[in-house]
Amino acid sequence: MAIVDERTYDLRSVTNDIDPELFELGGFDLVERAIRDGAVVEYREPFGPRSPRIGAPLSQPTALICIGMNYAVHAVESGSAPPSELVLFFKHPHTIVGSNYAVLVRPRSEKTDWKVELTVIGGRRARYLNSEAEAVTHVAGFAISNDVSERKNQLETAGGQWNKGKSSETFNPFGHWIISATSIDHSDDLRIQSWVNGQPRQDSNTSDLIFRIGAIIQQLINVMVLEPGDVINTGTPQGVALSGRFPFLRAGDVVECEIEGPGPQRQVVENGWSDE
Repeated sequence: MAIVDERTYDLRSVTNDIDPELFELGGFDLVERAIRDGAVVEYREPFGPRSPRIGAPLSQPTALICIGMNYAVHAVESGSAPPSELVLFFKHPHTIVGSNYAVLVRPRSEKTDWKVELTVIGGRRARYLNSEAEAVTHVAGFAISNDVSERKNQLETAGGQWNKGKSSETFNPFGHWIISATSIDHSDDLRIQSWVNGQPRQDSNTSDLIFRIGAIIQQLINVMVLEPGDVINTGTPQGVALSGRFPFLRAGDVVECEIEGPGPQRQVVENGWSDE
């Protein structure tokens, strides 16, 4: 589905799914042309118990790319100096779930943490571009993610890599939706927040990013090829449990995240195993 001017459209006559292939064929431009040409119909069914399941807004991304310690104050609360080079890691794409799905805590987890992040969606193949301005033109849109992390596996038993603490099932709630890059003209000035059990945790602004969107894209595409539909988490601000100021997540906790523009999401934390 697509929402344009508060009207919801059924995209099944245009594409079988919202996936990298759709973005390769034109993404938002393709959808907007289809709406303008009357090639899609309005979705008029009310949302409710019989509504289609609302999952992640992008299916089967090629890569889930993440930028670490990209807010200066968060780097300090993590015990590190702000990085002078882009910190890069990856999450398994199967961590992606819908925005309101449960987050499953690993068996024997001790340090499961929340991390609200502005997420970038790649719109066109990009490689070896020379300027941040040109790099930004390869962005299709923005979304919100919760980069859930198991800090013990990330930092204490990691063997020098973060991925062991990042790639469990449900560890990247994503969406509700992707908003087009043209609908935000100030991605470097968005309020970004999180709450746990209704209590404020993170409250910052993307203006505090160390590496802003253009710089992230330009540096990435000088070490890899960015494909249509790639998902990029751009970092999280201060206010996470790793700071020592808040307890880590346990079953029954409720995490809420919100970014101006991409909107809100909410997850209930559950055990990822049976107690029976």
